Amino acid sequence: MPQTGVYDLLKMLEIALDEGYSVLKYTIVNKREIEDLIDRIYAALPQEVQEARVFLKRKEELQNEAQQKATRVVQDAQEEADRILSKSEQIKAVERERIRITNEVKDNCEKIKTIAEQDADSIRLQATGEALKIRESAEMYAEKIFNVMENNLLQLQQDVKNCQIYVEQLKADAINRYQVPQNNPAPSDSRNWVDNEATKAL
Repeated sequence: MPQTGVYDLLKMLEIALDEGYSVLKYTIVNKREIEDLIDRIYAALPQEVQEARVFLKRKEELQNEAQQKATRVVQDAQEEADRILSKSEQIKAVERERIRITNEVKDNCEKIKTIAEQDADSIRLQATGEALKIRESAEMYAEKIFNVMENNLLQLQQDVKNCQIYVEQLKADAINRYQVPQNNPAPSDSRNWVDNEATKAL
């Protein structure tokens, strides 16, 4: 297309813009008409300009792609850093929890040990007291039994002595009472009489 065609298209673009409706600082135009005029202008440009336009457009696309890739790389790196940091924080949190639980278990073990020792001391003191009470009670009971046995033995010994004295006295009385003089002969029934008297004495 001749170079003058470009100017004609630009003029038509100006007319289309002028025919638009102004609202405040904006102008309302026919978008499709404007895009068609712009495409026709680009088509009317020399081949070198069109190639340069394509090159610039491709360059812009490549820059956009590179920018997007760079953005994705940065985002991925940030996400990976956040993930590693989060994992590190999780590991630290787990380690802190492990230390807390370990210390808590140690404290509980010390408390249980202290309580067990106190209970053992209390039980030992209580058992010692009970043993002393039982020993004292046993000693008192044994002493009481021994006293009773001693009294019973003394009483039994006294009873035996009394019996012995009583028997000796009976023997002496019998001998003195029933002894027959040598110059007086005993009557024929003297033996029976002695037996009867001995029976009466008993």
